Amino acid sequence: MDNIALNKLQEILGKSQNIGIVAPKNPNIDQMGAALSLYLSLSKTGKQVTVATPEDPLVEVSSLIGIDKVKTALGGATGDLVVSFPYKEGEIEKVSYTLEDGFLNIVVKAGESGLSFEQKDVKYLRPQGGPELLFIVGARRLSDLGKLFDPSDLKDTTVVNIDNAPENQGFGDIVMVSTKYSSICEQVANLILSGNLPMDQDIAQNLLSGISFATDNFQNPRTSSMAFEMAGVLMRNGATRKSSSFEPFVERDPIFSPKKEETKVEQKEESVQPKIEDTKNPPEDWLAPKIYKGSTNF
Repeated sequence: MDNIALNKLQEILGKSQNIGIVAPKNPNIDQMGAALSLYLSLSKTGKQVTVATPEDPLVEVSSLIGIDKVKTALGGATGDLVVSFPYKEGEIEKVSYTLEDGFLNIVVKAGESGLSFEQKDVKYLRPQGGPELLFIVGARRLSDLGKLFDPSDLKDTTVVNIDNAPENQGFGDIVMVSTKYSSICEQVANLILSGNLPMDQDIAQNLLSGISFATDNFQNPRTSSMAFEMAGVLMRNGATRKSSSFEPFVERDPIFSPKKEETKVEQKEESVQPKIEDTKNPPEDWLAPKIYKGSTNF
């Protein structure tokens, strides 16, 4: 991983509290596994983190840990709710709140002159500003993010582009795109380890599942050395390899089983060989003249 990009990212991470992570529409296991692993790791640092895709994820990625945390929007996910109403000096004595049946009630106590505004004048606002730091995971182009990427909301956001596809357009403030990796999950695993971010069994399992998917269970000839290296680290952190989807073993035809064939030949030879005692100990009259008597009457 580029040390310059990593150092820059670590510096920004230290300053950012509101972080967004997005994956493209219909992400595969590698893309979604990488995004969720990054989400889980950064959440453990105490930061406010949101993970999102343009549409609800497909069943294909439903087994990944944290999939229930995926949203379809970034704005407002971590913003404050502001209740606004007109104010005139002296008409509000105090503002308090009560908790009742799971609801927070904001109580505006009127002054001596009463309240001059009506219920219809109350406004509810939730700021829609973008996150301070946005990771875009596995998207070849910004259009793959649909409504999730709004330049007006993200004008003050630092964008980190993580991908391994040759078609990636290289957008973003920090570009971590390299075709030398065989999966995005191995990139994120390396990022987490290099940045001393939290790693637990759930994070490791998501990452190993993504690497296995992208490399055809490590059978693809383009599988990188980094994939094997990260797989070993992830397994030491509790991840387990799932059973492969290869065809079941089928026993070969007996013609390819030399031992069985040899056994048959030996049995045939044994069946035609005379018994040893028959040749060594013949009857005493074996060579004596033989006289045959008939039973026919003339």
